[in-house]
Amino acid sequence: MARGLAEAGATVVLHGVNPERLEASAAALAADFPAGRIRSCAFDITDATAAADGVRWIHTNVGDLEILINNAVIQHRVPMLDLDVKDWDRVLGTYLTSAFLVGREAARSMIERGRGKIINICSVQTELARPTIAPSIAAKGGLRNLTRAMTAE
Repeated sequence: MARGLAEAGATVVLHGVNPERLEASAAALAADFPAGRIRSCAFDITDATAAADGVRWIHTNVGDLEILINNAVIQHRVPMLDLDVKDWDRVLGTYLTSAFLVGREAARSMIERGRGKIINICSVQTELARPTIAPSIAAKGGLRNLTRAMTAE
């Protein structure tokens, strides 16, 4: 996805919570594009303050955020009866809360400017259930409806 956007001429800001892995990914991708086309910004997307600071960093250091793609991924496979609530919260925070937090911050300036796109990546788990991934299924279903709510507002 990032490669396609960069090939189309976009400046792409990669995100991850691990700065070292993020920098390595950005450097590998940046080797194929003009200087400055691939940027990176590490922050915790499940933390409201960090999400606001991360989006603000993009505006300050890169420019207007035109397209936000929420595609954070985490998986925790365990039968629901054995699932610890901390793991439930971590999966929902990564898939669903992060899309709300980062999306809300991106939408503020998009609404002001009268343009911008937010793309929330779901999966087949939005509609189908499988054993041992209850939090992912719940989060993806919630993300579908969060996307609808964002559109309505």
